[in-house]
Amino acid sequence: MSLQQFERNKHLLWRAGFGPAAEQISLLNSTNEEKVYQQLERSSENADILKVAGAGNIADLMDGKENGDMSMQQKLSDAERREIRRKSTENIKKLNLLWIDTMVNSEAQLVEKMSLFWHGHFACRLSNYYYQQALINVIRKNALGNFGDLLKSVSTSAAMLQFLNNQQNKKQHPNENFAREVMELFTMGRGHYTESDVKEAARAFTGWGSNLRGEFVFRKIFHDDESKTILGRTGNFSGDDVLNILLEEKQTAFFITNKLYKYFVNNNVDEERVSALANDFYESNYDIKALMRNIFTSDWFYDEKNIGAVIKSPVALLVGLRRALPMDMQLAEMQLLIQRSLGQVLFYPPNVAGWPGGENWIDSSTLMTRLRIPQMMQYDNVNISAKTDDDIQMGMQNEKITRLKKVKDDTTGFADIHWEKFTKQFKKISDKELYNTVHKVILQTANNKIDIGYAGVGSGKQSRDEYIQSIALALMCTPEYQMC
Repeated sequence: MSLQQFERNKHLLWRAGFGPAAEQISLLNSTNEEKVYQQLERSSENADILKVAGAGNIADLMDGKENGDMSMQQKLSDAERREIRRKSTENIKKLNLLWIDTMVNSEAQLVEKMSLFWHGHFACRLSNYYYQQALINVIRKNALGNFGDLLKSVSTSAAMLQFLNNQQNKKQHPNENFAREVMELFTMGRGHYTESDVKEAARAFTGWGSNLRGEFVFRKIFHDDESKTILGRTGNFSGDDVLNILLEEKQTAFFITNKLYKYFVNNNVDEERVSALANDFYESNYDIKALMRNIFTSDWFYDEKNIGAVIKSPVALLVGLRRALPMDMQLAEMQLLIQRSLGQVLFYPPNVAGWPGGENWIDSSTLMTRLRIPQMMQYDNVNISAKTDDDIQMGMQNEKITRLKKVKDDTTGFADIHWEKFTKQFKKISDKELYNTVHKVILQTANNKIDIGYAGVGSGKQSRDEYIQSIALALMCTPEYQMC
């Protein structure tokens, strides 16, 4: 196969997943992208749920807000409340690391990447680990399904209802937060509804809540059952009716498609192309899998302008490194510090709008950290400072130095890299072509060769495998590696 085929497959695996795993490198020339994508779709059927803990006892579910019966919360001592918060924080950390490991190792790469997208789209920041766990599994289950089903499942989840204050939405005192975000962030986008639409929709969502175990509950006594007018329609609407009205609006299909295009194709939107995709999405009754297939199997997806045009999110960067270089994590918690330092901690979006992405991922501080991560994995020169956030300390406020000193004596960096799994992918490559081939594997900038100044094999300075390792690490520490 041609170099073009190699590049097309690599491009697809980075956008529809987190890049090729080490064992896939030698296969990038052996099949076409249509078959690669078919395999990604088939593998997505085997995605597992994420679970670090069950519901446990009632106290484990409380986070000091609207969870459960207030009289039960009042019986808790301050020490018990602190212990509940500590356990929840620990479980969210475990859930974070479990999902990272799943992204790295799962064959269901398309589900993992789509779930990460929806995790940012349906942003939720809540200290209750059980509700967070339930929400991410709702997202994973519906990530490639029907958008209407996904929207309704997320909207009735305990995590989202609590995060957006709908537990307090009662007919006597309507709370508009949930209705506003459903319209602005989940469906139509800002500017396509009026303040009156928000107020009327909030009335329709009155009475929506959840019980202590995170099960959806419709509290009829709190529901406003009078007539409402929303987006030009009048009736005695319920919350379900509002969601259906929003799905009937073509603007919803356009808003979702436009956001998916920016995330998976290019931040510079081709409006004509997005309009055509959105129309097909709407006509398919919001079939997410069909929309993504239209994107990933189109010739224009592989246009040169779309190759290497997206800045990797911090999570994509970390996961992609671990897929390319198989490794055992000697200090798994370092991944939490990396997420914090780069501005993307799973389950802790910065606000209800999620992570802005794109060029927002990079500033002078985060770029320097990004360039050092591969070296930190390999060598004992770990030293990063994370951005402060009182909700995202994750119990690690004072661990920058103390945890780093706990790295095992028999390892160098915070990961044990199995280099043999990577270097053996280049066994059939001649010494003369080694640099060019490793360059093609690591970077999406094949037409812009980077000279990292390493002497070749036979220079007397290093063995063939050491040479492969050195150039791979050097290329991964370049600004170009931040792009996919």
